[in-house]
Amino acid sequence: MSGRQVRSGRSGRGSRQATATARPDAPGDAGTQAPDVVVVGTGPVAAGVLAAWGARGRAVDEVPAVDPASALTGAHVVVLVAHPGDLTTVAGRRGPEGHAAAVAHAQRTLAAAREVGAAHVVVVTSAIVHGAHPDRPVLHDDEPVLAGARAVPDGLVGHLLAVEAVAARAARRRAPLLTVLRPAAVVGRGVDSFVTRHFEAPRLLVVRGVERPWQLVHVDDVGAASVFAVEHGLTGPLTVGPPDVLTPAQVSAAAGMRTVELAAATAFGTAERLHRVGVLPAPAAELAYVVYPWTVAADGLTAAGFVPQRSSADALEVLLEGVRGRLALGGRRVERRDAAALGAAGAAVALLGTAAIWRQARRKG
Repeated sequence: MSGRQVRSGRSGRGSRQATATARPDAPGDAGTQAPDVVVVGTGPVAAGVLAAWGARGRAVDEVPAVDPASALTGAHVVVLVAHPGDLTTVAGRRGPEGHAAAVAHAQRTLAAAREVGAAHVVVVTSAIVHGAHPDRPVLHDDEPVLAGARAVPDGLVGHLLAVEAVAARAARRRAPLLTVLRPAAVVGRGVDSFVTRHFEAPRLLVVRGVERPWQLVHVDDVGAASVFAVEHGLTGPLTVGPPDVLTPAQVSAAAGMRTVELAAATAFGTAERLHRVGVLPAPAAELAYVVYPWTVAADGLTAAGFVPQRSSADALEVLLEGVRGRLALGGRRVERRDAAALGAAGAAVALLGTAAIWRQARRKG
């Protein structure tokens, strides 16, 4: 989907969509004015998207391999939520083989949507497909996704890139209309990610010399964006996020947490070793998303009049409430009694909770 401009489906292909939506007897309307919307996926992000569609939406956890179209019969709109919002479901997936099931599911979902005559398909991924790095400028809708040597094949990033590749191929067809939503860091009921676990650590990790702005989007606004995109005939890639961005100082103050600063080489090198032995649940490369910028502009949605209901500041409050009472070392949750046994390291560790912190403490001693 990279490089494509956001366009309104109200002209060209979109005129067919508008007519179908208004007709009570259109396919998928089941004799009512409201179109039948099928939300495909599991987890807190899918739940938030489904809630946004209200009575118009129905849930399908997974489109089956046998007779996949039967799961989408009557669908006027299909929303494939590829972002699980659950770190544990994708943490162990490595390389093309690890994402093969997600690719196959996306392929049959989009094929089934065409077969049942759906007018519009929305695929929900994440802005992490664009990558994060120290000098990352604000992300716009037409920003290219990671590719080649910069692509991350493991974990959530690889999972979403694999699904986006399927969506990019589907976008070349004349129908149905296709939109890819790429939200900023998602928070909300039940969302568990490397971003939320960053705030479960005893301290917030920062990389020396990098100012990392924070933009958080509530899952309800992701759902609302899916509704808005369909109702306004918006297609192509669309980033999703509120206009306000928080500074590290604001985040630290709101969280009531101190920071620990490490050199990038130390942070990523240690994370890689810990992931290799199974201590870190997510690939070391995903550490970039909690220490480097990846703020989105939400150009297309904003230009069309979409306004998120919650700011980044509001979303941060939701995140902090959700992680209260939890403790994660290196992104891996531990019991409080176990953390107490870690002594000084347990008190000083930030996201990594690693041997690097131990060495740092010994050098100071």
